[in-house]
Amino acid sequence: MSESTIWWLLAGAAVALELVTGTFYLLMLAVGMIAAALAAHLGASLVVQIVVAAVIGGGAVVAWHFKRSKDPKPAAANANRDVQMDIGETVHVEQWNEDATASVKYRGAQWTVELADRQNAPQPGLFRVRQLNGNRLVVDKA
Repeated sequence: MSESTIWWLLAGAAVALELVTGTFYLLMLAVGMIAAALAAHLGASLVVQIVVAAVIGGGAVVAWHFKRSKDPKPAAANANRDVQMDIGETVHVEQWNEDATASVKYRGAQWTVELADRQNAPQPGLFRVRQLNGNRLVVDKA
């Protein structure tokens, strides 16, 4: 079996393993193995093939890691609109309790609402849901 065939099989195995585990970094290593297979097709020695696989695959892993580290982090699940459909919705608070909570009718049920910014005295009005804290809606002035 030729060296290039071995590299192609290793790259295929890395891709298959990535599909099972969901580790995107294995795809980057597979790119390095593909580069080594191409080097083998061009007649490079085994040492050169290994160096090509390491440099290309390792470089792709490092590049992907730095790209991902610069992406903004998603919001916590209790404040993420993709997870909680209530984030960003509005509720009308008619009266606040002394502990900066209120009871409102929202989506056909009674909810306890708490004010996110407890430094200011709460006033009745329209508020936007910022996050969920257990079964409480944490709100800001809309």
